[in-house]
Amino acid sequence: MTTAGARGRGRRRGAPDTRGQILEAARESFAHRGFTGTTIRSVATAAGVDPALVHHYFGAKDDLFLAALAIPVDPRQIVPTVFAEGVEGSADRLLRLFLSVWDDPERRLPLVALVRGSLGEDGPVNLLRDGILRLVFGPLREVLPPEEADRRTALVASQMVGLVVARYLLPLEPLASMRDDDLVAWVAPNLQRYLTGPLP
Repeated sequence: MTTAGARGRGRRRGAPDTRGQILEAARESFAHRGFTGTTIRSVATAAGVDPALVHHYFGAKDDLFLAALAIPVDPRQIVPTVFAEGVEGSADRLLRLFLSVWDDPERRLPLVALVRGSLGEDGPVNLLRDGILRLVFGPLREVLPPEEADRRTALVASQMVGLVVARYLLPLEPLASMRDDDLVAWVAPNLQRYLTGPLP
């Protein structure tokens, strides 16, 4: 016969608030351990559930990361479309996709919070680098020559992160209020040079 004490032992199999508890445990872990230091098992332990339940609700760690930080778009779904036709001409497409996400006030809020926290003195810088930037630029690395992928991806990231800081975090005028078409006209050629121009 199962006793009340026996039922009380072990990890919960799931409850109405289990998803929220997992998310809270994940946020704490990502904030203090970073992306690399967080595991599905450690989140499950902190939430008092079985790791299989975390997988059930959220899938892999990347999915949990996006959910926990309330990232409004999944880069894995939209970024590959930029490079579906190759790298030539992709700077314009990448920049316009980037602006469509960041210019939406509702989408921008959690992204700004992530970048601000990551760039602060005590911020978990690896959340930006190992979390979002890895998901965004992973598809780019796949279409670049392997021997050039690290340098070109880093250069593209420097341009995009710099644009985020100058346009959305500071914000610097007239860049902050510049029309998308004008911004693309100015920035895309340099971005394309990082993608396909000759390397020194």
